[in-house]
Amino acid sequence: MFQGVYTAVITPFRQGKIDYDSYFKILENQIRSGVAGVVPCGTTGESPTLSYEEHKELIQKTVQVVASKIQVIAGTGSNSTKEAIELTESACADGVDGILTVNPYYNKPTQEGMFQHFTAIANVSSKPVMLYNIPGRTNVNLLPETVSRLAAHPKIAAIKEATGDLGQMAKVISQCPSDFDLLSGDDNLTLPVLSIGGKGVVSVVSNLFPRACVDMVSLYLRGDLEASKKIYYKLLPVFVNAFIETNPIPIKAAMSWFGYCTNELRLPMTSLSEGQASESFKKIVFQLKEEGIV
Repeated sequence: MFQGVYTAVITPFRQGKIDYDSYFKILENQIRSGVAGVVPCGTTGESPTLSYEEHKELIQKTVQVVASKIQVIAGTGSNSTKEAIELTESACADGVDGILTVNPYYNKPTQEGMFQHFTAIANVSSKPVMLYNIPGRTNVNLLPETVSRLAAHPKIAAIKEATGDLGQMAKVISQCPSDFDLLSGDDNLTLPVLSIGGKGVVSVVSNLFPRACVDMVSLYLRGDLEASKKIYYKLLPVFVNAFIETNPIPIKAAMSWFGYCTNELRLPMTSLSEGQASESFKKIVFQLKEEGIV
C-alpha cells in the first residue's frame, strides 16, 4: 500500500504566515519528480507550531493542489488522543490517502497507553493509518510487540520507523503481516531498511533532491542494487548534513538557498547557525545541484 519515497514536506512561512505560493511550487516539483506521496504537517513541516486552523487548512489545500496525482499522507498526530482524533477525522473528510500519527509526546505513555491511543485513532479513520515511531522526539519507543498488536487493526497499514535500530525494525517486519509496510524515517538508513524488507522512506532530503531519492529507491526495488548504491553514496553527505542541527532547520536553509522559500521558521526553531558546518553543507548541496542531482 505504501511504497517508495514520501516527502515530509516543509511548511514555508513569510512574515509569520504560511506562504502558499511557495508551498504550491514545492508540491508541483514533488509531483514532477515522481515521489509516491507527500506528508504535510509532520515534524519537518513544523506541525507543533501550526494552529489548529492552519493545520486543517494546510492539509485541505495540499489535497486540492495534488489532485490525486500522488498520495497525501497527512500528519494528524498529537499527544492528546482527542485532538489527534479530531485532526484525523478532518483530514479524512478532506480526501487524504492516509494519515500519519506519531507516538504521544511528553505524556510518556505505557505500551498499553500507546496501543489504546492508536486504536482509538484508527477506529475513527476512514483512511489507512501509518504509525510513526520516533523515540528521539517523543521519549517513548513503540515496541515491536505493540506494533504487532496494532497491525491486526484493519485500518493500521504501516509504520514510519525512526528509531535508527535495524534490529528492532527487522523484528517488526518479522512479527507483522506481510501486507504491513515499514518505511524508514531516516534518510541515511534508506538502503539498509530496504535490505531487511522495508518498502521505502519518509524523507526529509527529498524536499531538496526528490528525483535522486526516487531513483535511488526505485532502482533498489527493481533489483539494480549497484545503481541504487551509487546514488545513495552520492547523497549520503546530504543525509548527514541535513541533521547538523534539529530538523527542519538545515533542510529549510537549503531550500531557501535553492530559492524554494524564505528561511523563516517559527520559534522555538531558529535559522541555521552560521559557521563552518553550514558552509560545508551549502557547498555539498550546490555541488550536487551542479552535477544534476535534482
